[in-house]
Amino acid sequence: MKVISPTLHGVLDYGTCAFLALAPTLFNLHGAYATVCYVLAAGYLVISLLTNMPLGAVRTIPFPIHGKLELVSGPVFIASPWLFGFANSSDTARNLFVALGVVFLLVYFLTDWYAQPNTADARTPGLSTGGHRPAPSA
Repeated sequence: MKVISPTLHGVLDYGTCAFLALAPTLFNLHGAYATVCYVLAAGYLVISLLTNMPLGAVRTIPFPIHGKLELVSGPVFIASPWLFGFANSSDTARNLFVALGVVFLLVYFLTDWYAQPNTADARTPGLSTGGHRPAPSA
């Protein structure tokens, strides 16, 4: 059952950006762990702003493609403590990244990626017709 709408997904995206930016403070992460959190927060913010969804700003990345990025991100987050060798050096970082991966996958599977294939509104005139403005009527 797809219970997350594109709008709610946008809210979750920006919440995730804030969480990633605050994670070093919340979990007392320093050095490379903190840097990775800040880089992920910034990167995820850019992707969210560029996604064609109700809360997207520029809307160049199709919403389903955004979803595929999350589908890939989930397993990468889960595997990252072992891929990058910090599984045994920081329980907090390991658990944070595994939990993020699980959340990314849950959100992916609960989001209706095709609920609004075209999220054009008054801010993006012409997009509701596939990017072409209709010919003026005579």
